[in-house]
Amino acid sequence: MWGGYVSQYDEGHTVAGWTGCAVATIGCVVLGLGVVTASVPVLAVGGAVVLLGLLVTWALHLAGWGKPPGRRPREQWGMRTRDLSARDGHPGCVGCRLAGRGRRAAALVVAAAEPEVVTVDAGG
Repeated sequence: MWGGYVSQYDEGHTVAGWTGCAVATIGCVVLGLGVVTASVPVLAVGGAVVLLGLLVTWALHLAGWGKPPGRRPREQWGMRTRDLSARDGHPGCVGCRLAGRGRRAAALVVAAAEPEVVTVDAGG
């Protein structure tokens, strides 16, 4: 909402997204430095920082600072809006499935069978 501009689309700006992007960008800068200096240890550190960005994004998403897949209602478009449905997992979300969330175990409903009464005719 800069200068009166209001987007009409849910662009997914979230704390998880921006934080992960910032950490990954720093990792890419370190990777670039490793390429320029031809230093394998610097390349390894840069790769580790990029991986850290992925893990930070995932952790923040699971903590509710991300967004579910798809479009959200307009009142949830703000960056500081917490996603309260993250605890149960989002249907179709790979990150939630990797964390063991969002799996809906098929509940088997087993009807309790009534005991059958069998009469035996002993006489003849």
